Amino acid sequence: MSHERADTAGLTEPLRPATPRPEVPELDVERVRADFPALAQRVNDRPLIYLDSAASAHKPRAVITALAEFYEHDYANIHRGAHALGSRATTAYELARQRVATFVGADRPEEIVFVRGATEAINLVASSFGRLSLRAGDEVLVSEMEHHSNLLPWQQICRQVGATLKAIPIDERGALQLDALDRLLTTRTRLVAVTHVSNVLGTINPVAQIVRLAHARGAKVLIDGAQAIVHQPLNVRELDCDFYAFSGHKLYGPMGIGVLYGKYELLQRLPPYQTGGGIVDQVRLEGSTFLDAPWRFEAGTPNVAGAVGLAAAIGYLEQLGMSAVNRYEQRLLEYATAALQTVPGLRLIGTAPQRAGVLSFTLNDVHPHDIGTLLDEQGIAVRAGHHCAQLLMQRLQLPATTRASLGLYNTRAELDALVAGLHKVVALFALPAPRPGALR
Repeated sequence: MSHERADTAGLTEPLRPATPRPEVPELDVERVRADFPALAQRVNDRPLIYLDSAASAHKPRAVITALAEFYEHDYANIHRGAHALGSRATTAYELARQRVATFVGADRPEEIVFVRGATEAINLVASSFGRLSLRAGDEVLVSEMEHHSNLLPWQQICRQVGATLKAIPIDERGALQLDALDRLLTTRTRLVAVTHVSNVLGTINPVAQIVRLAHARGAKVLIDGAQAIVHQPLNVRELDCDFYAFSGHKLYGPMGIGVLYGKYELLQRLPPYQTGGGIVDQVRLEGSTFLDAPWRFEAGTPNVAGAVGLAAAIGYLEQLGMSAVNRYEQRLLEYATAALQTVPGLRLIGTAPQRAGVLSFTLNDVHPHDIGTLLDEQGIAVRAGHHCAQLLMQRLQLPATTRASLGLYNTRAELDALVAGLHKVVALFALPAPRPGALR
């Protein structure tokens, strides 16, 4: 037994293929909406139309109930408590790890590291993998469409060790130029870190092909799956990526919990990202030894409630069927794409052939923040700004965009309301400027 955490042997079982579930042939969106209490409210005396799920998705009652029940009945610190509540909390935490592993297709629960979110997951890899594997003259590849969370950590570690950071370019549609990737990959490339789905363009990148190309050159691959995990089924074994990162709050789970998947043999070689309680085997003044993965990466008191809530969110999605969710959202995206193009002066940003439910646009010369404010007055929640993707904005030669993002609870009627709201914005800004002193 560890001196720092109780043995959790027996709390998890070897992963078996998930039992096939009968998937809902067509998503019943009204039934789904009834599961999300936040959607029933009014904003500015209008029914809330929430089109900002790419930033953070609302929570079904199943998640809210799971959090409440944990805090009411099972709350305790984990791994070291010699009492019933500590045992129940530990079991809940480790079973959540197993549920996540099954959901993403991992080989074993120990390939799942709980973190605060995708940002921390990527920082963990940049720090631990970077210290272990990167040297002066090595290269790391990202893409021009990366969120800052998958760009800044690589800037930092490359600067510290003297490695070179390169960006895979995109074309005019917002698709990665794979021929450029093939040219950029060299014998010095140690890691390729790319987003699965762009949070601005909605582009679905061909990550399986990227993994094959990178592995053929001896490079490891990290996939930022924050925007992908919620829209489509995932199997990391089939994908063969080395690392996959995502956040719980975009997956209809709680804030403050996220996941790093890593191949077990690779995680076992990495040094801890942070040190402290919960990760050590033996501690001596002259040095310490650390636990196996994943626990060596979970220093301090973890977000046990967050893991429980994330497991509940995954359970909710599994009941709906991720393929059914994907089919519904793709039809909704097609409808939204066509509907937005009826707005005079609107320009969609990102027209790659494969896209998820993210629609960024500009509207004449109206500032995106003004668009967002005027839509909010109509109860419509969208996001405006550079979306933590300034490198992409430089490539697009834009300061900002307005972004409407879709979730499984959105409807065509809501998209019709968005389009009507944008028509009102166009009409408002087409009005002549008032004369000095004139009432408006």
